[in-house]
Amino acid sequence: MKFTWPVRVYWEDTDAGGVVYYANYLKFMERARSEWLRALGFEQDVLRDEHQIVFVVRRVEVDYLAPARFNDALEVAVSLKRIGGASLVVEQTVARGVTALIAARVTLACVDAAQFKPVKIPAFILSALEPAP
Repeated sequence: MKFTWPVRVYWEDTDAGGVVYYANYLKFMERARSEWLRALGFEQDVLRDEHQIVFVVRRVEVDYLAPARFNDALEVAVSLKRIGGASLVVEQTVARGVTALIAARVTLACVDAAQFKPVKIPAFILSALEPAP
C-alpha cells in the first residue's frame, strides 16, 4: 500500500542556490510518515502517552536524484516494505509530477517511550499494517 502526502516548497526550505536544502527532504519524509500513521488511525502522542511507545528513525539511506525548487508542489510517498519484531522498513519517494527527486529507505525502531530501548510492535499496530486478505 502506497500512501502519499502533498508538500509545497517554501522559501525557508531552500538554500542559497535556490533549491531545497538536502536535510529538508528528511523533514518532508517525516511529515509524510506522521500522516501515514495518522491515516492508519495512530496519533503519535497517543502511542507515547497511552501505550508508552514511539517510533524513532534508526537508519536512513537517501539517493538525491534531482533538485526541488521554491514553490514546487511535491508528493511524498510512504510504502511499507518490511515488518520486524521491533522495526519497520519503509521506502519513501519525493516527486514533482512524474519526476523522481528523492528515493529513500528508512528503518524505524519501536522503542519504549521512557527508556528508548527496543520493544515489540504492539499487535493492534501490526494488524493495521498487514494487508487485508
